[in-house]
Amino acid sequence: MSDQFETIGHGTHIQHEKLNDRIYLLKLDARDAKATLDIMRQLAQENNYSKIFCKVPKPVAPLFMADGYIMEACIPNFYNSSTDVFFMSKFLNSDRLLHIEKKQLANLSKLLSEPPQKPTTSQVKSKYQVRRLHESDAERISEIYRTVFESYPFPIDNPEYIKQTMGQNVQYYGAQLNGKLAALASSEMDREGKYAEMTDFATLPKHHGNNLSMVLLKTMEQQMQEQGIKTLFTIARLNSIPMNKTFLRLNYHYSGTLIKNTNIAGKIESMNVYYKYV
Repeated sequence: MSDQFETIGHGTHIQHEKLNDRIYLLKLDARDAKATLDIMRQLAQENNYSKIFCKVPKPVAPLFMADGYIMEACIPNFYNSSTDVFFMSKFLNSDRLLHIEKKQLANLSKLLSEPPQKPTTSQVKSKYQVRRLHESDAERISEIYRTVFESYPFPIDNPEYIKQTMGQNVQYYGAQLNGKLAALASSEMDREGKYAEMTDFATLPKHHGNNLSMVLLKTMEQQMQEQGIKTLFTIARLNSIPMNKTFLRLNYHYSGTLIKNTNIAGKIESMNVYYKYV
């Protein structure tokens, strides 16, 4: 079943499909809160989804709690550097909460208890060149994502989807060596709310060990700051300690863990939320 996107009322956006077995409330206009709850409840029942995952402005969070949602993460001053966002979820099937990654959570606890090592100059500077990517790169972008990920929560293995998102405030960046792309990432911006998600990190296996995620992230941070973005966040795989280390080393703050949230690399995994102000 392919991704389905719905627009509600004053500009609320939700995405749902069976790969992630969930509904994702991507953006909520507070005026649509009650109608959105009703629509998501109906969609979940019709499609037998096991989780509803939402980004919710703080003022309407009590409405979601009253409907059975729990908070899994929170970012202060998320919207326009003033309003908090709550990452709230409703679990519709108890199996979604079983088999939590206890070992990985223990590793995360150890990681968070240690002061992060600051990156050295050599780690941030690189023989790779980073550039913003364009529609002409869409085919190669999708090819790399197909190579790196067995599954992904959005159809980034489709070049037409890449082109579509490029026209919707998503900027892709690539690290290349001798003119050939080796690693990718993207910044998904909300210019009105002045925030951006740093996401879609992928490095081809033969280029591992060159700190390319860090190099890309530093470049994207600078680009977002220059474009007026104030809050950066990411949803990183709990199972990827190196990716978690990258964000911690660049002074991102851990905000919470989303249990069994995202189908990535062939299975549904838990994800960690990090944020940073620029």
